[in-house]
Amino acid sequence: MLGELSELQRRNNPNTSSSPVDLLRRKYLRKLSEHTERATIVYATAWLEDLDLPGSALSVTLGDVQGFMEACSNIQERNLDLILSSPGGSADAAESIMSYLRSRFDHIRVIVPVAAMSAATMMALAADEIVMGSHSQLGPIDPQFTISTPEGPRTAPGQAIIDQFEQAKLECRDPANIGAWLPILRSLLPGLLAQCAAARERAEEFAKQNLETYMFAGQEDATAKSESAAAWFSDFTAFKSHGRRVGRAEARSQGLTVTDLEADPVLQDLALSVYHATRLTFTTTGTVKLIENQHGRAFLYQVAQVQVPFPVPQPIPQPAPQP
Repeated sequence: MLGELSELQRRNNPNTSSSPVDLLRRKYLRKLSEHTERATIVYATAWLEDLDLPGSALSVTLGDVQGFMEACSNIQERNLDLILSSPGGSADAAESIMSYLRSRFDHIRVIVPVAAMSAATMMALAADEIVMGSHSQLGPIDPQFTISTPEGPRTAPGQAIIDQFEQAKLECRDPANIGAWLPILRSLLPGLLAQCAAARERAEEFAKQNLETYMFAGQEDATAKSESAAAWFSDFTAFKSHGRRVGRAEARSQGLTVTDLEADPVLQDLALSVYHATRLTFTTTGTVKLIENQHGRAFLYQVAQVQVPFPVPQPIPQPAPQP
């Protein structure tokens, strides 16, 4: 890929609006779509790069719906391959994105080149089929909350916040423990515990409804299977970490329709080429999030570094000596 990019850079026509890295990425998106005979959209962020960026710049947000509208605007096909690389983000945004895609496509296949975590896993659970390599991973969908503390913002799973409060109730029966718990309890804003419980229920319900409607559709035990799988993916107590890996064997154990990426070597090569070309886009440009289809219709989020000059302090004039 680097060799191809170097050759494109060498032959770059300054009169074209497409940069060499754009030409490389779009070449493989087009070839992948031609191979599968399906519409293809890549949704990826620079979350695996070593960049000092706020999490919101790399997360699934409601603004991404506009990007998907752009990427779908010149697509005629009714079947979609969605290449997904994201750390997750807003569950509400994931629901909005998948609801929109469901209105545009009859069959959605999510391809996970490396990882689709948290809210991105929720998006995968709303597909008809998931394609994963032996290295690919999904993750738990239990909601996370960022809380302001005197030491700065802290992020924790909603269930962990509830569990810690229950632990505090038990330990504070002994007045000697109250002093140690007060700094922690002060950070529990009004309504936070109820929000934690509601958010988990919402994530679980989203997964259940979509699994039953799409991936498990037509199966006799679709309702029971969807309830079981949704509860499993949202169970922080069992996972113990929001970043824990869910490989394709574990996904299949929950009844998910998972296809091996290696089963089609051409698909594997082209999908990973799209992914690597996207990573090159992140490392050589200011792009941090990309939503693009096989026709080159794209919506990009970019950041730019701005150098702010600091004034050089001037020496304070000293009074002239008196004669």
